[in-house]
Amino acid sequence: MLPGIGFTELMVLAVAALIIVGPKDLPMMMRRLGQFVGKGRAMAREFQAAFDDIARQSELEDLRKEIEELKISNSLKQATSDLSDYEKDVNSAVMAQSRSEAAEKLAKQSAPETSEATAEPDAKPEAGTEPEPKGDPA
Repeated sequence: MLPGIGFTELMVLAVAALIIVGPKDLPMMMRRLGQFVGKGRAMAREFQAAFDDIARQSELEDLRKEIEELKISNSLKQATSDLSDYEKDVNSAVMAQSRSEAAEKLAKQSAPETSEATAEPDAKPEAGTEPEPKGDPA
C-alpha cells in the first residue's frame, strides 16, 4: 500500500469520503478513482518502457561499436597474417632461387676442373693400338 498510511488511516479516509460524497455517489467516485489510478500506472509503465528502450538502444550501440572494433581488429590481424604468409612465401622463393643460382655457379666452377682432371697429359694409349716408333725404321 501507500507508505506512511496504515489500515486505520485508510478507514478514516473511507468514512470521511462516505460522509463528504455520500453513499449514492461513492461508487461512481471510486470507479473514477480506479480509472485515474489505472491511467497513472499505464503512464508509469510506458515511461519505464521508454527508459528500458533507451537503455537497450545504448547497450546495442555499445555492442555495435565493440563488434565494429573487433571487426577492424580482426581484419587488421588477418591482413597482418596474410602479409606475413606472403613474406614467408617470397622469402622461401628468393632463398630457393639463390640456392639454385649458387648451385649452378658451383657446378660451372667445378666442371672445368673435372674436365682438366680427366684429360691427363701422360695418358697411356689404349690397348690394341701400338705407338708409332719414333724415328726412321729403315
